[in-house]
Amino acid sequence: MINSKLPNIETSIFAIMSKMAHEHHALNLSQGFPNFPSDPALNALVDKAMSDGFNQYAPMAGDFDLRMEISKKIENLHNHFYNPETEITVTAGATQAIFTIIAATIERGDEVIIFTPAYDCYAPTVELFQGRIVPIQLKPPFFRVDWQEVSDKITSKTKMIIINSPHNPTGMLFSEEDMLQLQDLVEKNNLLVLSDEVYEHIIFDGNTHQSASRFEALADRSFITASFGKTFHNTGWKMGYCAAPEKLMKEFQKVHQFVVFCVNHPFQKAFATYLKDANYYLKLPDFYQQKRDFFVNLMKGSKFKINPSQGTYFQMLDFSDISDEGDIAFAERLTKEYKIATIPTSVFNVGGSDFKQIRVCFAKTDETLAEAAAILKKLPRL
Repeated sequence: MINSKLPNIETSIFAIMSKMAHEHHALNLSQGFPNFPSDPALNALVDKAMSDGFNQYAPMAGDFDLRMEISKKIENLHNHFYNPETEITVTAGATQAIFTIIAATIERGDEVIIFTPAYDCYAPTVELFQGRIVPIQLKPPFFRVDWQEVSDKITSKTKMIIINSPHNPTGMLFSEEDMLQLQDLVEKNNLLVLSDEVYEHIIFDGNTHQSASRFEALADRSFITASFGKTFHNTGWKMGYCAAPEKLMKEFQKVHQFVVFCVNHPFQKAFATYLKDANYYLKLPDFYQQKRDFFVNLMKGSKFKINPSQGTYFQMLDFSDISDEGDIAFAERLTKEYKIATIPTSVFNVGGSDFKQIRVCFAKTDETLAEAAAILKKLPRL
């Protein structure tokens, strides 16, 4: 017998709601994945890489051509150069990158500040390495960061702040002022930053992604994670990367080599070619904004309160005018009785705080979104 290192961890809400959607034949707007295919041109590049023989281990840090393209992309977008030789590692998705960053840096007793509602891999990974989570609750309707509260929570044991922008599940964006305040705090207190930027190319209304790489002193202390799966509609490929200054990347790679050593070689070759055309990611804001606007417009006249998402492919829906139920019970009812699966967000909050908010994924075909909106718009007071 063993003593569990994560005794309080249960099955993720994403697995629970997707299973429930399947069992009740419900539309699945819960788990964050597109229900449309990745680009056939990208698929063809994978086929070519396999045919060309790239079927054995890739270099530990990743295919060099791909690291070069990642470096160029970041420099073109954010005016910061990461050396592809020493400062970029290709990973098995962003979640592996996040795990590896925390494994490489967090020790017993270290405190890590996170903003809740938070993606559900942050806290368990910190706890696995005997760190302590210090949560700061973001509050509706706009989920803005109170930087004075952040400052007040920093102690001599604080090691890292984890940020996520565009933010899952709220769709909030960190502004330039947010990033400058973060930079000031981490400099003053000698902290590390884990910047989860997996939705970096999915930003709306003409806003700019404020990557940690855009701010010199912040970049010097930050690990940045990103996801090809989120960007290019193929989450099942589990491909991402981490960028960080050499002194941090050395520690990352010490762990990375024993977690996965390297990741899927033909996919790396395909992305190395695909990224040469920047239009593939530069057109994403318009692509997903059309889907956001299509869904939000269809929801006009419903009983939900909606502040349109600023980024990601998620939309928060406030159901406080529909039901007095908790969000978990409400999401279960929607799945079982109305045949539409969503994500209750209290599971990501401090102490399970329930703001009567559910999250839907709009990375779906227009037909799926129209069908979902028709169901949600007709909901009576429950």
